[in-house]
Amino acid sequence: MTEVRDWSLGQWVLRAVVLLGPVVGVLAAVRAGGTPPWWLVLLVLALGAGFALYPDSAVGTVALVAVLVWWGIGPTDPLHPAALVAAAALLGSHLAATVAAYAPGAAPPDPATLRRWAVRGVAVFPAALVAWAMAGAAVDGAEPPGLWAAGLAGVLVAILAADLLFGRSQES
Repeated sequence: MTEVRDWSLGQWVLRAVVLLGPVVGVLAAVRAGGTPPWWLVLLVLALGAGFALYPDSAVGTVALVAVLVWWGIGPTDPLHPAALVAAAALLGSHLAATVAAYAPGAAPPDPATLRRWAVRGVAVFPAALVAWAMAGAAVDGAEPPGLWAAGLAGVLVAILAADLLFGRSQES
């Protein structure tokens, strides 16, 4: 690991996103009626700091899973739109950690790598939208006819869109 004081500006920005993603994810639950206990916020902050320092370690998995567990047990309305904010924050944290781990801290992130992973994040996020919409549709207990077919169609559209984006981004 490169010394923190040697990090490039780009690495500082990436690591800040890595650190703040889980914290934003857990605090987004407040809008959904699930104020996390202070110790959980501190735990997630500490895990996020470890994730930022060591972006290719398992501490990142623990940080992201802690947020997911809180969303499973904490909010009174886990299907509140704030869940999408949490999903975006966790995805952003994961992607920033991936890019940060590609090079030593003193090296600035490669713009092509950064762009590639940003496109992948934009291509993956619709899956969260589809899952959120399907869960909302099934919340009343009776699944509307064709719900799973519509969900599968949505995922396939997201996959095709990602393929088109990746096909174009790989050519350039």
